[in-house]
Amino acid sequence: MSSLSIQAGSRALAHIREHGLRPQDISMVPGAAGGPKGLGLAKLDEWLFADWLPQSFASRTTPIDLVGASIGAWRFAAVCRGMHDGRFSAEETRAALAGFASAYSQQHYPRKVDAAYITGYARELIDNLFVGHIDDVLNHPHYRLHVLAVRGKGILAREQRGRTHAGYALAALANAAGRRHLRHFLDRTWFYTGQPGSPLFDGRIKGHGGLAGQFDLFRTEYARLTNTNFSNALIASGSIPLVLEGVRNIEGASEGTYWDGGIIDYHLHLPYASREGLVLYPHFTHKIVPGWLDKMLPWRKAKGAWLDNVVLISPTREYLDRLPLKKLPDRNDFARFVDDYEERLTYWRFAMDESARLRDELAGLIENGTLAERITPL
Repeated sequence: MSSLSIQAGSRALAHIREHGLRPQDISMVPGAAGGPKGLGLAKLDEWLFADWLPQSFASRTTPIDLVGASIGAWRFAAVCRGMHDGRFSAEETRAALAGFASAYSQQHYPRKVDAAYITGYARELIDNLFVGHIDDVLNHPHYRLHVLAVRGKGILAREQRGRTHAGYALAALANAAGRRHLRHFLDRTWFYTGQPGSPLFDGRIKGHGGLAGQFDLFRTEYARLTNTNFSNALIASGSIPLVLEGVRNIEGASEGTYWDGGIIDYHLHLPYASREGLVLYPHFTHKIVPGWLDKMLPWRKAKGAWLDNVVLISPTREYLDRLPLKKLPDRNDFARFVDDYEERLTYWRFAMDESARLRDELAGLIENGTLAERITPL
């Protein structure tokens, strides 16, 4: 019984057939939004970022770009915390990822809770994980962190009870009519580490907060991550509208209210093929849904030349059927188990531990050179 679904774009498939899948060939790793679903990759993450990809560090001339929205950004920030005395440490990387997964899974909310309470809890969680370690995250020698958020415009330019509800209702209707219409409500903000003025996908025009441009339907502003804006950028990237409070006026970026990066970039449909090397995408589902508001639109899924160099790895239906409730953890579990915290925690921990099967199967396929036989076209 297979635990892994492995799909690849045409360029990636041709490369793997000739060379196999090698850590030195990976230039980028995306991390999707999706809340607790990301915990379902916990053991796979530890192996990829602490053991497998580091095999290539000695021969690399540029870092591996880790691009995330919401929990994807939080996972990757934990990866970049894995340092000891200014150097990469496999042990610290595993510990940082395990610590993040543990802290995230132990969120505990009363039956009646408002956005201010959840936001305060999230800020405390982020502070506990990263205060004292932000320099390590920003200056990791081998991994380069990118955090995606959105900035409201028009009716969503500021947060206000009623106004925000109406704004996102209108945005959902506009998006249903066509993804291109969502740009009238939101811009993308791309927070990055590395040298100033060197974002992953270069912009073409100057914006109020620095370099900006447009590589797809949405205007994208680039802002460098710093010690002083790191926490706000990370919180904004996971601030689900109407669940958490938006983040107002992040230092280094344009004035406005910032929310969850997954609203535009839910599963990160980005121009990957414009970059050298392969994009390794450990994902919790077998498809790439462009935006959060596209979840209920089954015809809205990513395809085309942008994915030519992508290798998408995800759990199979057979794997999920062996989990409690036959699914990965998700945000609905907070309500499902609202009166039974210990039961939810047991379920989530089981799902995290089971992800060792994903790790072991991928490691085996790479080691014995049979990965290409398992790949289907993306």
